[in-house]
Amino acid sequence: MDGLMMDTPLSLIHLFDRGTRLFADKEIVASTPGGMERLSYGDWGDRTRRLGGMLDDLDISGDGRVATFAWNNSRHLELYFAAPCTGRVSHTLNLRLFPEQLTYIVNHAEDEVIFVDHSVAGLIWPLMDAFDTVRHVVLMDDGAPAPDADAIRADVHDYESLLASASAVEWTRVDENRASSMMYTSGTTGRPKGVLHSHDSLHALITQLGRYWRIEPGDTFLVPSPVAHIGGSIYAFECPLLLGTQAVLMQRWDPDRAVALMLEHGCTHMAGATPFLDGLLAAAQRADTRLPDLKVFICGGASVPPSLIRRATQDLDKAAVSRVYGSTEVPVTTVGSLDDAERAADTDGRPGVAEAVIVDGEIRSRGPQMFRGYLHPEDSAGAFDESGYFRTGDLGRFTDDGHLVVTGRAKDIIIRNGENISPKEVEDILVTHPQIAEIAIVGVPDSRTGERACATIVAAGGGGPEVADLHEFLVAHGVAKFKVPEQVRFVDALPKNDAGKVLKHVLKADLIKES
Repeated sequence: MDGLMMDTPLSLIHLFDRGTRLFADKEIVASTPGGMERLSYGDWGDRTRRLGGMLDDLDISGDGRVATFAWNNSRHLELYFAAPCTGRVSHTLNLRLFPEQLTYIVNHAEDEVIFVDHSVAGLIWPLMDAFDTVRHVVLMDDGAPAPDADAIRADVHDYESLLASASAVEWTRVDENRASSMMYTSGTTGRPKGVLHSHDSLHALITQLGRYWRIEPGDTFLVPSPVAHIGGSIYAFECPLLLGTQAVLMQRWDPDRAVALMLEHGCTHMAGATPFLDGLLAAAQRADTRLPDLKVFICGGASVPPSLIRRATQDLDKAAVSRVYGSTEVPVTTVGSLDDAERAADTDGRPGVAEAVIVDGEIRSRGPQMFRGYLHPEDSAGAFDESGYFRTGDLGRFTDDGHLVVTGRAKDIIIRNGENISPKEVEDILVTHPQIAEIAIVGVPDSRTGERACATIVAAGGGGPEVADLHEFLVAHGVAKFKVPEQVRFVDALPKNDAGKVLKHVLKADLIKES
């Protein structure tokens, strides 16, 4: 394992001070439905210090969780730094969560305040009475009408009004090992868990990217991934201040718009799951461009077909395109293979600053970018082995020359469009459908989404439900739309072993043969 040269201070306070001093004239650029928003890092720094004062004025606990429910924009960046620079924890909430999931996570996190964009406030409003610890809601104007706050239990404030009246604060010294940010797992192996990263782990992560991904001061990242995912936050928030890059933030993914932004801003880097790369290539072809400024595209978060990497390498002008592997707990465990196109397509790359081992077929990893633990210690039971490696639950092998190949997902997790899907969660609901006697859901490779979810069904008597029926049934039970199976296959019986366990690998093999 390469060691990190910790030649720069480790806390986000030092990143903030360094970035606002060296890059005061650089701009934060965000593409929104209302047009392009621009803010210099100098002005952003002044606003962020006042935001620290705002959190004090709201009487948020010294180590309290500060939740955000917002799009990719400069206000989100202000919050991401103001919270940890005052000793608190930034908690980014996924906009795609269903009400039941959102309620569970907010209460589990014990969030004290939620900062909400106007356009998504309607998703929060009906849940306010179910939030146990939220005392304040702060509304941020993103061009949408402000919601009616009369019936809300918590105190409701306007972001800009509070910011205008707040006094700028001087950051106090923060322990580099202190928690700085938190995001939740998708709950694929049980209830979602709050993953805590420290100032130090984030520094190690960003330093690694600078070392391995050909990042130079002045490079520009296109950031379409939501900042509630680790892959969105690091490129949008930390990289510019530590590495001197620029981030062009996208509020919603639109491949044609992405191509236009990349050409306009000379974007050199992009990272995203399989659908982002697939959509980008199609849009570039429609625009008759090979994206000449793009140097690196990092693809991960879902099953990545080797053919997609090869096609991207061929279709893009000079970009190195590579698969990588990681998790929210140990982000960017492998750094890809930017210097070897074949290894970039057929493997998930070599470990960078992390260590990875295979134990009984399972990938285990540790390193300086590893999370500091889960919010609630009891969630860590069984998460680490006796050597301190994180047990990923993923399956893999190493090639003779040390490249990792992910071969499967423990407990049959499906990764579609960068989102994790637990088949058991969906199966437990669908088995109650009156037309279903037995069901098993498996993921099969898909060139567009990484994987698609297929429901293999033993019908209860007559005809069985189709995809539209499953969609209606699951949504009525509060399941997120992205977890609904895309394909239905009917069989007379499910393959099982002697103990009665469904042999999902047999189902998957049959589906691949049929596709």
